[in-house]
Amino acid sequence: MITRSSALLQRPDREARPLPLQARWQTQLARAIRDPHELCRRLGLDEAFWPGAERGHALFEVRVPEAYLARIRPGDPSDPLLRQVLPLAEEALVAPGYVADPLEEAEHAPAPGLIHKYPGRVLLIASPACAVNCRYCFRRHFPYEENAPSRAQWETTLDHLRDDATLHEAILSGGDPLAASDRQLAWLVERLAAIPHLRRLRIHTRLPVVIPDRIDDVLLGWLGATRLQKVMVLHINHANEIDEAVIAACRRLSAAGVTLLNQSVLLRGVNDGIAPLAALSERLFEAGILPYYLHVLDPVAGAAHFDVADDEARELVAGLREVLPGFLMPRLVREIPGEASKTPL
Repeated sequence: MITRSSALLQRPDREARPLPLQARWQTQLARAIRDPHELCRRLGLDEAFWPGAERGHALFEVRVPEAYLARIRPGDPSDPLLRQVLPLAEEALVAPGYVADPLEEAEHAPAPGLIHKYPGRVLLIASPACAVNCRYCFRRHFPYEENAPSRAQWETTLDHLRDDATLHEAILSGGDPLAASDRQLAWLVERLAAIPHLRRLRIHTRLPVVIPDRIDDVLLGWLGATRLQKVMVLHINHANEIDEAVIAACRRLSAAGVTLLNQSVLLRGVNDGIAPLAALSERLFEAGILPYYLHVLDPVAGAAHFDVADDEARELVAGLREVLPGFLMPRLVREIPGEASKTPL
């Protein structure tokens, strides 16, 4: 989630040349589509979508990597992957109860880059950047400029972990932590591993999905070397997001001793049906990933059009139970500010 600009959008004179998918991950990240007109053109969408895309982009900028774009069906405005990344005019609508900080994270930030909400674990904003800007993101209004510590500031932040022996797990989040350089991540993980009471390293990321080339030898080197138990929680909402490149990346992570889990968000027009949810769980397992959570939407301003009511969500999960084995069933949850854990629904 890079800093968003609300400046007037400049229409390019010509369409940008698609980036070869074999380019290094850093190049793919830097060259992600950031113009809603280009996104619409590349996917053959009617110009009728442009005004709404412009309006949504002004609130929360477009960012779509080429590797993810390649999985979207051209000419289909209802494609479930496109729905996650295409800005719409509906994002400007004011909906009761939808706010900038739906999880009240500002109340649990004792130091820059640090969020401490739950016992035994702490979350670190390891990068303010994302490879893709998901339109429903609960941190689309997050003050990243206040939570991007320098190395000197990180040492102060890490003192919070060193001084609290009840902490056993460090969670790298963002943005997307894997948008940071390997040098920075290796440095941070080394500091975490030096804290004796920490046992686990958890990484919440979408990069292995949207730019699978991110899982390269350099990343696997520092990740495989740490003494900490390694868990990676991916964020995949639809089976079509998992292609062979994603499966290959996940197999490399598993071979490095990383436990792979997935959390999804239940989204109107994306996965709000028994068939797409069942297909997602089956495809996740093919990739060596276990379903973990199915979140109902966090009420973040700009995302109300994705909402699925709690009763409908419960009915979907009940139907899902009839077609899936128990180990492929995600837990339906809501995150409620102030609670000690996710709340099952």
